[in-house]
This record gives sequence, C-alpha cells and structure tokens, in this order.
Amino acid sequence: MKLLKTLAPAAALIALPSLGLAQDEGPTAGVNASTDTVFIFNSLLFLIGGFLVMWMAAGFAMLEAGLVRSKNVAMQCMKNVALFSLAAIFYYLIGYNLMYPLGTWATDGVISGVWGPAVLEVVGVAADGADDYSYASTGSDFFFQLMFCATTASIVSGTLAERIKLWPFLIFVIVLTSIIYPLQASWKWGGGFLDAAGFLDFAGSTVVHSVGGWAALTGALILGPRIGKYRDGKTVPIPGSNLTLATLGTFILWLGWFGFNGASQLAMGTVGDVADVSRIFANTNTAAAGGAIAALIMTQVMYKKPDLTMVLNGALAGLVSITAEPLTPSLGAATIIGAIGGIIVVFAVPMFDKLKIDDVVGAIPVHLVCGIWGTIAVVFTNADASFATQLYGIVVVGIFTIVTSAVVWFILKLVMGIRVTEEEEITGLDMGELGMEAYPEFSKS
Repeated sequence: MKLLKTLAPAAALIALPSLGLAQDEGPTAGVNASTDTVFIFNSLLFLIGGFLVMWMAAGFAMLEAGLVRSKNVAMQCMKNVALFSLAAIFYYLIGYNLMYPLGTWATDGVISGVWGPAVLEVVGVAADGADDYSYASTGSDFFFQLMFCATTASIVSGTLAERIKLWPFLIFVIVLTSIIYPLQASWKWGGGFLDAAGFLDFAGSTVVHSVGGWAALTGALILGPRIGKYRDGKTVPIPGSNLTLATLGTFILWLGWFGFNGASQLAMGTVGDVADVSRIFANTNTAAAGGAIAALIMTQVMYKKPDLTMVLNGALAGLVSITAEPLTPSLGAATIIGAIGGIIVVFAVPMFDKLKIDDVVGAIPVHLVCGIWGTIAVVFTNADASFATQLYGIVVVGIFTIVTSAVVWFILKLVMGIRVTEEEEITGLDMGELGMEAYPEFSKS
C-alpha cells in the first residue's frame, strides 16, 4: 500500500500529456491538482510570459532604430532603455498598488488600489507546507504586469521620434507608467467599473495598446510634425536608416507577443488552462501572419510594389487586433481578424499623413486604430461580449487618456519645452541631445 501511495503522483504526471486531449471536459479535465502544483505552474507561466514580454522592449528598440534616420538612432536606443527602467521603478513605487485592489479602500471602483510601493511575499513563502497563499506568487504577478506597463510607454516613443527632447519625454513616461496606465487598467483588470459592466479585453488591445496610441496621438498633435515632412500639401517620405533592424525588431515583437497573450490566461495549473494557452499561441501567430499577408497584397495592389515597412506594421497590426480576444476565435477567424488589422494599417498610415499627424514608426495606426478594431472584434467570437459595452470601454479609456496626457504634455511644454531646436533637429538628436552617434564612421564620410 505504501508503494502504491508513493507511485501514484508519478503515474498522474505521466498521464498528463494524454489528458491534454480532453479539453472539452472542462478546465480540470479530471485532474485534482494540489494547491502547491497550481501555485508553481501559475507562477511559472507569469515568469516565462514576463520575460517574453520584456524581450518586446528589444523589439521596440530595434524597430524604432531601423525606422528613424541614422542621426537619431542612438537617441531612440537611449529612450527605450530609459523608459523601461523608469517604468520598472515607478510601477513598483506607485503603479502596481494603484492598479490592483488590496482590500484597503476603494471609491466606487474608480480608484481600486492604494498609493504606495509594491510589497512582495516573504522569502520562502509557505515553505512549511501551508496552502493559504494566493494562486501565484506576488513576485511573478508584479513582474508580469510590469512588462505590460512598460510596453505602453514603448508605443509612445516611436511616434514622437526625431524631434522630442529626452527629459520631457522621460517625465511623461513617469506619469504614464505610475498613474495614467495603472489607473485605467484598474477599471478592467483591477475589478473596477469597466469589468463590472462586462467590458472584455483579454490581454490589452484597449488597456495597453490603445492607451499607448492615445498618449502618442496627443503628444504628436502638441509636438507637431518633423521639419520637411509636409510641404505644399504633400507628404514627403523620410526613409528609415536600417530596414534590417526594423525587420529584426518586428520578429522580436512577434515572439514576445506569445508571452503577452499566452500568459494573460493567468493560469497553467490544469489541463484545460494549458490547452487554452496553446490555443492562444496558435491564434496569436496566425493573426500576425494574416496581417502581414494582407498588407503585402494591399500594397502590391495599391502601389504596384509591396512595401516592407507596411508589411512589418501589418504583422504588428494583426497582433494588436487579436490581443483583446485570442482565446475564443478559431484559427480561421483569428487569421481574418489579423488580416483586417493589416488592411486597416495600409489605409490608416496615409490617412494620418493627410491630417499632418507625423507618426515616425506608424504606432498610432497599429496600436490605436487596430487596438480599437481588436476590441470591437471580440463580439464576433465571444458570446459574452456586447458591442455597446465594448464601445463604452473604448470611449471611456480614450477620453481619460487623451485628457490626462494632454494636461501632462501641455505642462511640460509650458515649463521646460518638449521640442528640440530647429538646428538640433536638422543635425540629429544623437549629437544635439546626447553628443554621440550610433554610426560615427558613416557620418564622417
């Protein structure tokens, strides 16, 4: 009997792969996972997903470095390293507890958390075998949620490239990552009023991507376009310095998105959860492919030659579009949702240029417009979604982000100025702001 008790857990583990075929049986699929096992696997999902999303910071840096001119590459790299670091510090100091309710106080679901730094569990939590801890470690949850916060700031960086001062931008990042992003995220992911209303946003088409897009759009309107971008009613193309880097950045973002969407399942302790994470991975991938191919075909038809930058943004558009609901669509539906995102980008990029809104990397069409599309698309595959509620969430988050971002941008413009001088812009921000260049050998030729 003792031997049977010893071998039983091992036999259960061996049986797990075959149990994965029984997804229709429900989340538990007949497996009685212990609290310890659920805790371990959930925390592991957060940690793996977190470092995949962290890798997206490298993707944004490479994408932006490739799409700006060589005289501004070092500046974009500096901004991306600095914004990620500031997000890590200020989300710890303010944002995390503001975003999640800790049972301390709440005001009608508008402010759900507390003002104060994040606190992790004690070292060796539950080492004595107690099972009264949460469904995942606080450290893994904080780490994972931080990466989403930093992603929001990365979106703003590319739009405002080549003409914004470094320090005003970084101050805006501090406000965005410590207050603006966490507060609106608490309305959905912190159990606030949007969540209570039934608003659905699985991994953040609105909560993350549209917020970054609205903040970027507000900044672009206040900052103004680059010198020479619009002349005599026409848009003057300003090619990027390195499409190889931009392509690398896109693939890095594509890879990181598996953590972004997959780990947003927030559970890996049962067979059903693992099956769902697998489904999310597959849908995320095919949506990106759909967006890329749709942009490839559209640019061939419209411009007689395919446009690589549009195809890259088409892939990202597909990823943003599927982020609000990557679980419920079939592979075919996910491909179509992503493809529509790719088509949207091809039309949205020139539309913003006609409005003289200068977006260096196309972040507003990708993250804002496709974030809106992805949030609306939830109603086509998730029976629990309501078009009116989805639209309500989009509008509420949009108005809040526009107003708060505009206030911060205007204060920064008034107090310290947000735009570099005309001479610095022409010379390049690498030398004007940093006094160094990404490609010094080439500039001397």
